[in-house]
Parts: sequence; C-alpha cells; structure tokens
Amino acid sequence: MSASRRATRFAGAGLLIISACTALLGAAALGARAEDLTVTAVPINTFLSAGIGQRVQGLTWRGGIEMQSQADTFGGLSGLGFTGPNQKLVMVSDRGNFISGQLLYDEQGRPIGLIGVQIDPIQNTKGAELPRAYTRDAEALTVIVRDGQPSAVRVGFENLTRVADFSLLDGRPSGAARDVSIPKWLSDVRTNETLEAVCVAPAASPIAGSTLLLTEGIIDDDGQHSAYLLGNNDKGPLSYISGDGTNPTDCAFMPNGDLLVLERGVSLLAFQMRLVRIPAAEVKAGAHMKGEVLLHTAGGEIDNMEALAVHAAPDGSTRITLVSDNNFNDWERNLLLEFSLD
Repeated sequence: MSASRRATRFAGAGLLIISACTALLGAAALGARAEDLTVTAVPINTFLSAGIGQRVQGLTWRGGIEMQSQADTFGGLSGLGFTGPNQKLVMVSDRGNFISGQLLYDEQGRPIGLIGVQIDPIQNTKGAELPRAYTRDAEALTVIVRDGQPSAVRVGFENLTRVADFSLLDGRPSGAARDVSIPKWLSDVRTNETLEAVCVAPAASPIAGSTLLLTEGIIDDDGQHSAYLLGNNDKGPLSYISGDGTNPTDCAFMPNGDLLVLERGVSLLAFQMRLVRIPAAEVKAGAHMKGEVLLHTAGGEIDNMEALAVHAAPDGSTRITLVSDNNFNDWERNLLLEFSLD
C-alpha cells in the first residue's frame, strides 16, 4: 500500500487508543525488565470487500485491527497463543520478547483493541535475558493445556534452533526457559529458515498431546518441508507440501483435531498468504501432509502474516486469528485479522 493511501486510510479511521495496565509485580519478583505499552488500534471492518459476518472464500470474516505503538520494542510479532480467560493472549517477537495483553471485543463480536499490554524479555535456562540477537529469534508459540487449563507456552526459535517451555503466571509467561529435546538434524541447522511453526494437538486429536514441529526452509529429498512429531506414542518424521511461492510460517489445531497451517510468500512485490486445513487423521508420523485451501490472497489486505491461533471468542464461536510481523519497518504493519470456520 502506498504512503498516500495509508495516510488517507488512517485519517478516515476512528482510532481506539487504549492505555496499558500496570503489571510489574510478577516481573519484579523474577528480576526481569518489563515494559508497559500503550497500543493504538485502527479498526478493519472489511476484507476482500466482505463485511463483518460475510463469507471470504472458505471462511467468515469477523473483523480486525491494525496495532500501533510509539514504543520501538513493539513489533516483529511471529507467534500467538491465547493463555487465559477474557481473551488473554501472548505473542513472541523475533527480538526475544513476550508481548502479553487482553484482546477486547465489541457487542457485535469484533476485535477492537488490546489492553494491559506488557513486554517481558524471554529468559534463558539460567533466568537471564537472551544475550545476543542470534539467540533471540523466537518464531513460534503454542499453549500447553493441562487439566483443561493453559499451564505453559512452548516456543520455537530459529538461528540458534531450539524449543523451550515457559510457565504461565496469570496468563503471562514467566521464569527461566526449560529446554525441550528436539531431533539433532533440526537443532544442527543454524539459519533463519528453520523452525517456523510449533503446535500441540488437542484432546480430540488422534495424536493428542503431541507437538508438531514444522520447518520453513529445511526441504527433504521429495522437495517437501521437513517436520517432526514429538510425543510418547506418536513420534517421528513427516512432511508438509506447501503452495507455489509460499512457505509454512505457523500452525494451530482446531478443537476437533484438524490442523491449520498458515503460509506466506511474496508475489509481484506484495505479500501473499494461504491458510489450509488438514484432516486430523492425516496428521501422523510418515505422512505427506497437503491441505485444503481455506483462504488464499495477496496485496494490501494483508501484510507479512506470520502468527496463527485458534480460540473461543466471547460469543462462543471458534475464531481463527492471524497476526502479521512488521519486521520493525515503517512500511509494514502489525495486523490482527479474525475469521471463523462454519
């Protein structure tokens, strides 16, 4: 989108400015450097000419916001998970931070803003902040549920490729990292195109409790994206077949066990994205996964879409939430877009 078009859009949009709440007590106890933020939300009411509640290809459009902040630490949003009641959420930044807050909805069920926003540095296994940019490239986040309640988040990193768990305190990640064992062939690859997607299968899935690791640029002998299942009973390699010009960037399971995969790419100097669904029975070790396309688009309606989560909205509907990574660039945006799958 050109600068003039964006300026016109912002001038005509109603800005919802929401001040962040104070939540420093837990961070202070841990010795972490926390930062409260004010986030401005610009409503997005149409998507591909569809209004709220109207069909967009295989989905129903539910609304969105563009998130802005004067803080230079807000951005680079690469993973997303919902961690508690009242739509509490956590995102990870590729600069090594957790961004937590609460997503607000209006009476029509549209997302309208983010409050209580706080940034906490991701800690290493010794409880210290990650020391170098090479170690901070967090790209994926999934929520671990125990006894029906979110208990931890599992985070995937690129460059220094690894997976780690973090406890949840009132819906916010806290404490030192706990390393998760992953295959050596994966941890030995040290680039920014390794581990892009991490998701844990729900109770209804045939592989309930197993963790899917999905790579962006590790291609197997069949030309497919290498993947791996971590689990006690369901464990082993599998692969994913992406679209032409797009690569997987996040994954999330639906409550019934079906897998959603978000893909992104660049087409004619514009970002493109695909969202695909894979039946639950086809997510297993040895599989060559290829999904049904639910949404495929490019251009100004989207940006660098990197994060995906599934959660229950206040109206009880199951929502599919997508978030973009602005790479801390002025010409890219932090978008939050919501859909439902009927």
